[in-house]
Amino acid sequence: MSDDESSGHPPIPQGRLVLVRHGETEWSRSGQHTGVTDLPLLPEGEDAARSVRPVLQEFSFVHVRCSPLRRAQHTAELAGLEVDTIDEDLREWDYGAYEGITTAQIREELGYPWTVFEHGVAPGETRGETVEEVAARASRVLREVWSQLHEGDVALVGHGHALRILTGVYLRSEPRFGRNLEFATGSVCVLGHHHEDPVIQAWSRRR
Repeated sequence: MSDDESSGHPPIPQGRLVLVRHGETEWSRSGQHTGVTDLPLLPEGEDAARSVRPVLQEFSFVHVRCSPLRRAQHTAELAGLEVDTIDEDLREWDYGAYEGITTAQIREELGYPWTVFEHGVAPGETRGETVEEVAARASRVLREVWSQLHEGDVALVGHGHALRILTGVYLRSEPRFGRNLEFATGSVCVLGHHHEDPVIQAWSRRR
């Protein structure tokens, strides 16, 4: 019997959850909200994706899951990851009417210091999502990969806001915890456990 079982706690996975944010695109460079728009990586974004290969080689991946958007899939390829599953739940937040618009532009239009985590989005060409809906998708992803984390490390390749919200869910915090995290394009974050507590082991690594 393991220490976790003998203590009454459910078994804690030994694998680490490795989050990879896609490399830079034209809109991530300019600060435009990029949810459903399927933009390619810039050359600098491709370079950043290649540069995290040495970081990812530190892990023994038993499973790699990726957003369907091409900026994420191309990042996975350039970073040397072999994707097992394309997961719709790893898509970026659907920003609705704020797709393609910067925070500064939204604040000028609304007349107050809007943030996506606090005030949410408005419907546009798409309905948009609440932070709770993005968190529900994150919860489904975490349920899907939980058994694999007992076998080894798991990589999730996706997008800044969605992965920040997923981190909040993983840490058993509320989804808006993600507003306190800055996740650079073309970087890697590592989630694990200290005893039975979920923890951040590394954040926004590029080297």
